[in-house]
Formats: sequence, structure tokens, C-alpha cells
Amino acid sequence: MMAGHIICAGLGPGEPDLISLRADRAIRAARAVAWFCKAGRQGQARRMVEGMLRPDAVEFPMEYPLTTELPPDHPDYIARMAAFYDACAVRLVEMAATSDVVVLCEGEPFLYGSFMHLQTRLQGRIPIEVIPGIPGMVGCWNAIGQPVTWGDDALIVLPGTLPQAELTARMGAAEAIVVMKLGRNLPKVRRALAEAGRLPDAFLVEHGTMPGQRITRLADHPGGDCPYFALIVVHGHGRRPEAEGAA
Repeated sequence: MMAGHIICAGLGPGEPDLISLRADRAIRAARAVAWFCKAGRQGQARRMVEGMLRPDAVEFPMEYPLTTELPPDHPDYIARMAAFYDACAVRLVEMAATSDVVVLCEGEPFLYGSFMHLQTRLQGRIPIEVIPGIPGMVGCWNAIGQPVTWGDDALIVLPGTLPQAELTARMGAAEAIVVMKLGRNLPKVRRALAEAGRLPDAFLVEHGTMPGQRITRLADHPGGDCPYFALIVVHGHGRRPEAEGAA
């Protein structure tokens, strides 16, 4: 008999004050907590809940066997990551035999979140609840302090892993743009924005809402890679009512 179920708690963009009340309650009550992280690292999700866990909570860091060592489409990468997610799902089911298990997920779990790989393996085996989180992009465009869309602006969210030509084409078809999954893809994304004529409007937000937050115009960035917790925002400039008193 299954005593518990899996609760995936979306943690939001990084600032602990932006965790929802529902996620906060689930985390503080959890007898077992799991999260993804690099091998040997505490991980951002665990740092965000520091001081919130029960003293007797069982902790399960799910350490990635690979991060950027191989391309995501490499057969060895796919095989090793699939085996890793399989093993994590088995362990979570075992932990849920005695209590609910809260899986911590940065941002919004269903927006490029690693939890989706667990959900597909756990469905039909154990009850699952997902608590939404504020997406990281929302925290970032609010940190810039400008509306990201106006009027009829179309917003597109792109992974930086796409080929440069496809990035350029899609960027040219949207008024407002968010680009995620940067890291080593930043130079390619920058070239695509330049080809689409959008580089002057692009902001790079690193560690949005977190300690060390940095916002720069991408055109002024020295180049090279950027941190994992970084994304690009290009604001739309569409239809808007004229401000009172404006010329």
C-alpha cells in the first residue's frame, strides 16, 4: 500500500520570498525532500529552502551524472540521463512508501523543468501533485523594470539550444522574446539576435532575483559563456495608449 504521494513544489525564480504559500506549506511539512543538483553541489533548489525544512526531514539530492560534458543529443548522454531518471523515480516511489515526498523545482516545473522527466516515469505508479511556481523569466523581466509586452505584441520563448538559423527566423517573427538555456549557447544566440535586428533591444539577466543579480544590455556584454541561471529578454514595443499630457 502506498502511504504517500509525490508533490512537486515550484520554487519560483530564486528569491525565497517569491515561493508561493502553497509550496511553502508543503515544504515546511515535508518528511522527505528531493531535488536535482550537480554532483557534489548543494544546488539552487536546496539553498532556496534553507531554514524551512523539518529537522527530521529525509533529504535526497538527485545528482546529475552529466551536465555539459556531452551534447544533449549524443547517444551516451541520452542513455545515461534516461538511466538516471529511471533510478530517481524508483527511489522516490520507495520513499513514498512511508510519507509524502516533496520534489523541489526551481521556477515553474512544467516550463523546461527536470521534474517532467520524473512525471512521465511516475504517472500511473503513484499519485502526483504539482504546485505551480513563478517562472524564472517573470522574475527577470520584472527585475529589468519594463513591461515585456504591449497591446498586440506576440511573445516567444526560445531555447538557446536551437540552431542559429532557426533562432534568427523565430526572433524575426515575434515582437517580444525570451531566450532560455544559454550557457555555452550565448555567442550563438547573440549572433542570431544581431541577424534578426534585435540585439540593441536585448537584455541579459544573470541570477535574476537572486544574490548577485546582474542586468546588462547584451550588446555591451564582453562575450563568451554565461551562468546557468541566466536568460535574455527583448521587450515588445507594440500598441499602447498615449500617456496623459504626452505630446
